Amino acid sequence: MITIPATFNWKKLQNGSDIRGVALEGVPDEAVNLTPEVATLLGQAFVQWLSEKLVKPAPELTVGVGRDSRLSGIELMEATVRGIQALGCRVYDFGMASTPAMFMSTVTPDFACDGAIMLTASHLPFNRNGFKFFTAKGGLEKQDIRAILGFSEGQNFPPNVERGVIEKRDFMAVYAASLVQKVREGVNDPDRFERPLEGLKIIVDAGNGAGGFYVDQVLKPLGADTTGSQFLDPDGMFPNHVPNPENKEAMAAICQAVLSHKADLGIIFDTDVDRGAAVDEMGQELNRNRLIALISAIVLREHPGSTIVTDSITSEGLSKFIEQELKGVHHRFKRGYKNVINEAIRLNEEGQDCWLAIETSGHGAMRENYFLDDGAYLITKLLVELAKAKGEGRCLGDLIARLEEPVESEELRIKIAGEDFKEYGNEVIKALEKFAGEQPSWGIVPRNYEGVRVNCQGEQERGWFLLRLSLHDPVIPLNIESNVKGGVNKIAGSLFEFLRGFDRLDLSAFQVNSGDA
Repeated sequence: MITIPATFNWKKLQNGSDIRGVALEGVPDEAVNLTPEVATLLGQAFVQWLSEKLVKPAPELTVGVGRDSRLSGIELMEATVRGIQALGCRVYDFGMASTPAMFMSTVTPDFACDGAIMLTASHLPFNRNGFKFFTAKGGLEKQDIRAILGFSEGQNFPPNVERGVIEKRDFMAVYAASLVQKVREGVNDPDRFERPLEGLKIIVDAGNGAGGFYVDQVLKPLGADTTGSQFLDPDGMFPNHVPNPENKEAMAAICQAVLSHKADLGIIFDTDVDRGAAVDEMGQELNRNRLIALISAIVLREHPGSTIVTDSITSEGLSKFIEQELKGVHHRFKRGYKNVINEAIRLNEEGQDCWLAIETSGHGAMRENYFLDDGAYLITKLLVELAKAKGEGRCLGDLIARLEEPVESEELRIKIAGEDFKEYGNEVIKALEKFAGEQPSWGIVPRNYEGVRVNCQGEQERGWFLLRLSLHDPVIPLNIESNVKGGVNKIAGSLFEFLRGFDRLDLSAFQVNSGDA
């Protein structure tokens, strides 16, 4: 057995439907808890879980393992592979990979892995790492992660098993080729079938994560000029900017690159490529509400009347665009990419057509693609539309020309002190709901699935806010949008006065972001 301290907190590794931990020293007050020994046990526990789920002996299983560019990735991956091999499984070592590709390895002929593991912590700092697990049915749920952690802690694995075989396989080439074919078939221009992106300059910012493959293995075979692409080399220190489409510095970098190189499109991925965003030829960001609007326009042209499931913080302008302009149905649900995806799957099972589930964070999943949150697939859909638009003398942005956007928007993250932060946060939300209902110009939004969302109709406000409890952290995020200048400060000021009555809330975010509030 592997010796792990009796005081080790396995539950602390769970992050919803993923596992995340501290893998390297170097950040004050963050002790390492994701060691090679822990990784070995997690690999074995996944095999045990998989064997029970599939009712299949471990030596008959094939498990694929991949990683992103994190500094701890190689060591943790080797430890994970050793653990899986020790239980007699065949292991496919995919090396540098993307999270969506790892899922696809379970449904692609000639690979057909029984399960797959991706070592990643998305856009988190260099010292973090984590595990995402897949079967052919998709990513695991919270209860599955709890079971795997339980198996890891118990270490009740079969002894004296003949070690399995480790094979190095290049699945990323197979995955990339499928994206290339998607563009060729989507554009379907007989005069330029093989190279439908010829004449277009498209640049990629991979943020030194795992997304650099998209340049050489997708864009170039399609004929695109990729001059100006940046930060393609994997580097787990992420020296240029955080690989995160929600990060302002990251988006500023790709916007500037598009303008400097006069590109037709800029593309940015997060570390493990399950999220993506874009920048149009004018240097305007196509992320958050604009990205949702853009892909919704494409989806609703292909599937008229479809429901579009989004998270809770999408704007009123987006809802109006989807329902009035595109004639679709907007179903605003909870934050959390698994929540959004699972809700879309549920709606389909109940007979309500839904072809897109997408968060403002950039997690976008399509029914045509296993409801897999795949940033590269989402961007590939945009490439098809870009090629068609250029051939017809249009711009990609024309699809969202009628999207109404707020004059101002802000997100404040209000920290909660104390261990029972969830209970306290819910008390704050309940009290705010009562307070909001008493304000003459405020109206509580019906059919809201988390927190409290309020429309603010005062002349100096003309917007909305949403206060909700964070999925994992001791924080209550506050999102505010307004259609008048100064409206965010006006709404924030009223909320600040109300929230001052809660002594466990750190309201410093108001002082930094909301001026007079």
